[in-house]
Amino acid sequence: MGNRKIRLYAPAKINLFLRVLGRRPDGYHDLETWMQKLDLYDTILLETGSGTGIEFSCDDPELPMGRDNLAVKAAVAFFSAAGLEKVPKLKIYLEKNIPVAAGLGGGSSDAGTVLRGLNKLFDQPLSERELVQLARPLGADVPFFAVEHGAVIAHGVGDIMYPVNSLKDVTFVLVNPGFLVSTRWVFENLSLTSTTKNYKLSCFQKHKAGSLPLDEMHNDLEVVTSARYPEIADMKRLLLESGASGTLMSGSGATVFGVFPDAENPGKPDFNSIMDLLCRKFGDRVFAVRASAGAWPSG
Repeated sequence: MGNRKIRLYAPAKINLFLRVLGRRPDGYHDLETWMQKLDLYDTILLETGSGTGIEFSCDDPELPMGRDNLAVKAAVAFFSAAGLEKVPKLKIYLEKNIPVAAGLGGGSSDAGTVLRGLNKLFDQPLSERELVQLARPLGADVPFFAVEHGAVIAHGVGDIMYPVNSLKDVTFVLVNPGFLVSTRWVFENLSLTSTTKNYKLSCFQKHKAGSLPLDEMHNDLEVVTSARYPEIADMKRLLLESGASGTLMSGSGATVFGVFPDAENPGKPDFNSIMDLLCRKFGDRVFAVRASAGAWPSG
């Protein structure tokens, strides 16, 4: 097919609602969650060439390389599903901007975005449904990033998705404390008996127009992570003191986000002051972001 390249922007996500329903026989958990993509991106460059094999490089030396990297696993899965007898020569270069192991879906986004990018690069051999099926074994969040939707309500292990409108007129301030949280550890320490509150994500269906009931934001995993890391509560308190209308931990943590609706802040809040305050404490691990429409290939 000759040398071709494509540049991709893999977005972060937050969970506006996350309820864990129970453990499945396959080791995953059944979830109810509302996920929103953000305009905080990793950048991925895919380039084909002559020969065979996959080369992966990244500006973050802490990430796993080779076949241990989720983006590489996604590429291997794609080539197998696309029926290519030999893996074409593919270079993957990843520029990391999304904090790692932070509850923002960075690795999952890289993998799902690679699936979408390769599908475009190789002239769409797979349907969206087939991409979701490929994404599912790679991780619970990966299907969300293998589709174009900016926001979804998801069930199952995150692979049964119902598109909803992305949130408008809202700024999210993300604060990451700088330590890594193992998703596996969080789920292993989650007591499902503590998640029996009668939360029903179906109540969110009426909010498809993009409004968010801040008092209904909830994350079953927050109680586990915050019990071990008191910084979670400290970050939430600091965001509320800065004027956030609501706060929540995203995914398994440890990133916490504050919601700043434009309508409730005439003239918009002074984000310079807010960011200065938070950056003095958390350095460059603070982000003011908006909702994103997803990951866009270009070039």
